Formats: sequence, C-alpha cells, structure tokens
Amino acid sequence: MTMESAPAPGAGQATAVQAHTVHPPRRSGGGAQVRPGGRRAVRCGRITPLLCVDALAPVAAVALAVPVAWPWPLVALQAVAQLLLFAHRGLYRRRLSPSVLSELPALLGLALLQWYVAMEVLDAWAPQQAIGWTVLACGAGTQTALGCAGRAAVHRARRRAAVRRPLSTLVVGQGAQARQVTAALYDHPAYGLRPVGLVGAPGAGDEDRAAGAVPLPVLVSPQEVGRAVVQNSVRHAVFTAPPEATPDGPALLSLLSGHGCRVWLVTGPGVTASAPADARPDHLWGFTVRPLSDGTDRPVGHAAKRAVDAVLAAFGLLLAAPVMAACALAARLADGPGVVFRQERVGRHGRTFVLLKFRTLRPADAQESATRWNVSSDERMSRVGRALRRTSLDELPQLWNVLRGDMSMVGPRPERPFFVAQFSRVHPGYQARHRMPVGITGLAQVNGLRGDTSIEERARFDNHYIETWSLWQDACVLARTAGSLFRLGGS
Repeated sequence: MTMESAPAPGAGQATAVQAHTVHPPRRSGGGAQVRPGGRRAVRCGRITPLLCVDALAPVAAVALAVPVAWPWPLVALQAVAQLLLFAHRGLYRRRLSPSVLSELPALLGLALLQWYVAMEVLDAWAPQQAIGWTVLACGAGTQTALGCAGRAAVHRARRRAAVRRPLSTLVVGQGAQARQVTAALYDHPAYGLRPVGLVGAPGAGDEDRAAGAVPLPVLVSPQEVGRAVVQNSVRHAVFTAPPEATPDGPALLSLLSGHGCRVWLVTGPGVTASAPADARPDHLWGFTVRPLSDGTDRPVGHAAKRAVDAVLAAFGLLLAAPVMAACALAARLADGPGVVFRQERVGRHGRTFVLLKFRTLRPADAQESATRWNVSSDERMSRVGRALRRTSLDELPQLWNVLRGDMSMVGPRPERPFFVAQFSRVHPGYQARHRMPVGITGLAQVNGLRGDTSIEERARFDNHYIETWSLWQDACVLARTAGSLFRLGGS
C-alpha cells in the first residue's frame, strides 16, 4: 500500500494566526515537564493519604468492635479488601469538589459487604472466632465513621494545599460560558486550578477584555497548545463545549490526554461526556462537570498490552529469523543492496518513528516515497518484491519496531506524515485514531480495509477498536490475521 525509501520530509505545519507566549505561573504547582506526546507517570503520592486512612480504618474497627482478637493475616486481608473495593468503586479518582457526605453511602455499603463476607468466612473456617450480627453492625459502623473522619481530614488538607499551590489549567472554548468558568476558577482558588491560557478562535480574548474579565493568552492551534502545556506544566484542561463541537477538539483532547492532563467537560442539558463507567458528576462552582476521557486512560490494561507485545515480538523474531534471512537474501539477489528500507511514520499522539520493512520496490526519490499512495501495480516491482507483498512477509521487520515500543502487534496502521495531514483535514475522525499505539495489523485490516480502500471506513474501524479495546479483541485480530496469510491477501 505504501512506497518505501528513506524517511521523507514531514509535512509543513500551518503558521499560527495569532501567536502568544505563555510563561510559567509563579504559583503553579510545577512538576516535571514532559516531552511533547509523552504521558506523565502516575503520581502515586496524590492518593497516598487516602490509602493510609482507608487501610487503617478496618484495622482500628476490628480492634474496637471485635471481642475476640483476629489473627493478623485476617486483619491485613480486611485492609487490602477495603482498598480494592474502594478502587473498584472509583473512590480514588480525582474530584474537583470531594465531599465525605457524598461518599458516605458507598463507604457504608462497602463496609457492610466486607464485614458480611468476613462473618461468613469465619463461621465456615474458624467457628471459635465467629461474629454475630451485632458485632457486624458495630464493626461496619465503626469502620465507616473512622473512614469518614480520615477522609474529611485529607480533603480539608488538600483544599488548603490547592490554595497554596494551584495547578496550571487551560480553558478550552469561547463565549460567555468560557468567561464564567475562568472567573469561577480565579474567584475560588480552593479548586486548585489556575487558568494560564484560553484555547479558542483568534480574537477570543477581546470578548474577555470587553466584559471586564481577566484576559488570558489565546492559543489558536494544537501546536501552540502543546508548547503551552510543556512550558507551564499544565495539569488540567476544562472544555466548555464537547470536543466534537470545538474546533480541533478531538486533536486537542488527544494531545492533552497524551501529556497526562486531567480533562474536564462542563455539561448541561443535552451535553454528555465520554466518562469512565464509575465516574460521578462533579461541580465547579455550580457548573456540572464530568471527567472527559479519550478512551485510552487504562494504565493497567495498556501495561498488559505492552508486556504481551514485547513477549510476542521477541518470540516472533526468534521464530521468524530463518524466514527473514531467506527474504533478505532473495531481495538482495533480485534488487541489489539495501534490503531493508526505513520510512517515517506517525505513531501514538502524533509522535513520528522510523518504520522498518523489507524493500519490495526502489522509488525514484524521497518525494515519491513520501507522497505516492499505492504501488501494488507498479511495473518496476520485481517478482521477489511482489511475492513479499502478497504474502505480507515484507512486514516481518516491524517486529523489531514492536519490541522497541514504536508499535503494537494490533492497532491502527501507521501512515506517513504527508497523508496523515491530508486525511485529518478531510476525515474528522482520522486524527482520533492516534489515541492508541499503531500496530502491525488491526481491526480495519482483518475486515479487508487495506490497500486502496476507503480511508473514512478505516478510521471508523480504528476508532471502534480503540473504544472497545481488550486483550481478547487483540487475540481475535491476531488469529484472523494469521488466517488471512494463507489467502495471500497482501497489498
């Protein structure tokens, strides 16, 4: 489907209509800066106080409510079970307005469940230490009260720290609602969000000045947003309209999520958010807000995907080494030196990398390699090159890309910068497919969308894959890919 050669020059970037320099705020929360497209590591210190009080609450409740001392492994199991249940319930998710009263039903319900299970286990395995319903009620009530007290202290300390060290925030949108959200963040520093920039159309800041609001630097392109995020260590972004209704909204959401920013959407009647299933509505001085997800905020799942990719790529390289040596020798004898070509492709969050393939055709120059779409019918292709493409053996060197972390075994197919820029302008959903690592094969490919086929349909399949991703789906795609190799369906 693609032309091969050395990396082609990247597509030129459009000149920004209105450029502003955003300087790091004096009272920003700071933090380590990341390179563009890199995701910040999860800050475990943010939830450590809550983990401590939640782990101590069941231990203290057992000591106060149980007449017969439990063995320490059982007490430790109670503490671990509490943390796991709370994590599953979403009680460690970042909230703008945390409240113990809103958490009380979940705390009490999970405590009752936990103590009921403990009662049944003790009755079956250690009758001499069994507890009754009275002890269960006392234990669950004590655990809930201690947990509420501890969480209230943590929330209060966080609000005070937020006032002292607010985190840099971007407001995405324009008009009256954007001005009102910005004013609320300035007037109520307890939320811990300090606006440092407004992402909107050129001239959006003029409305703020006319309305007497605090003027902010206006960022009018994803490139400016990326620079501002790095310069200011931006940690949060607030969309005042859904990304679909915002210029460059999907690209901005992907960019901000890729930098590790927490993204929020101000919702209202008829406005919905792509939020985690266990996420609860929050509020920002009366504005209903929800966490906004690009569908890829699953660190545990992606760590498992990366581990599986590394194992499969290493095993595949060892298993395919004789076949790759034969392919290299055949290409060398048929087409001369230079059996492996390198070409610049666009990966996750717009990062470029060098993709490796066996050369099946020598292009006239770098310009032809970067801008010619399909070469499957090119008369310059030798028999060996055509055979490599029909059997997809020319893709085997990409196992090294997978092992390096440039690609995944399964994901949207990577494309050259020239075509990424072109397709992103024509097809609104094309840029969103870069939310996930690119892959050797993908859901679009196993459904026949390879070669000279519809780009719109490919993007649709790729985005569906991202939104419904699972390790089992990856296994199914790999199995279907293996089956297609016997049908010689290369492009």
